[in-house]
Amino acid sequence: MPVNIIRIEKLTFCYNGIEVLQNISFAVNKGDYLGVAGPNGSGKSTLIKNILGILTPREGNISLFGQPLAAFSSWNKIGYLPQRLAALNTHFPGTVREIVQLGARRKANYGDIKQVLQMMDIEHLSSRLIGELSYGEQQRTMLARALAVKPELLIFDEPTTALDPKTRDSFYQLTQELNRHEGTTIILITHDTGILGNYASSLLYLDKKIIFAGSFEDFCTSPDMAGLFGSASQHIICHQHDRSNI
Repeated sequence: MPVNIIRIEKLTFCYNGIEVLQNISFAVNKGDYLGVAGPNGSGKSTLIKNILGILTPREGNISLFGQPLAAFSSWNKIGYLPQRLAALNTHFPGTVREIVQLGARRKANYGDIKQVLQMMDIEHLSSRLIGELSYGEQQRTMLARALAVKPELLIFDEPTTALDPKTRDSFYQLTQELNRHEGTTIILITHDTGILGNYASSLLYLDKKIIFAGSFEDFCTSPDMAGLFGSASQHIICHQHDRSNI
């Protein structure tokens, strides 16, 4: 029987009395790789902030690892990279390597740190202070920090916006390896719907309410989704023609 990592029931959230999320219900099981997509303002980041307890819903229930959100305390099981790095203190006197190691919350294996630095193409920056880096390099550092934790659940909110194509591809491949070979549950929010079907195993398409939730195979064969997106866009999103090459 699938083990729920996240379970959401009838979640509704409002900003200034306006519903941003309406009656959201879905579950994320252990080992899932969930891609979350939707237009600007659809509530994707708001949904994640509700899951993490950063925001409080008006209605509904959220549980993490089988526990109600209010009682959940094992936050070391979750790695999270927000959409913007506004909380990053660029004056913090830490090097790239030190910041990545700090994120691990425990004594990290040297090989693991070296691997994520290499995958994010920042090993050559390991002795540089975080404030000396460009925005893209800072983003790669924070990605490496989240990956080095090797938590049971990784949540990424638009993680590749400041990355060059080569580093972006390396990041996606690394998340897939963590998911497939280490069983890490992953939630990835992205506007790049054309890439999701190559890596994620399921799709949540959101526009204040759930438009679609299920496998990419079901999305690709859904007449409703063809009617909503058009068959060409539907095919790009599901990306089934490339999955055999992964």
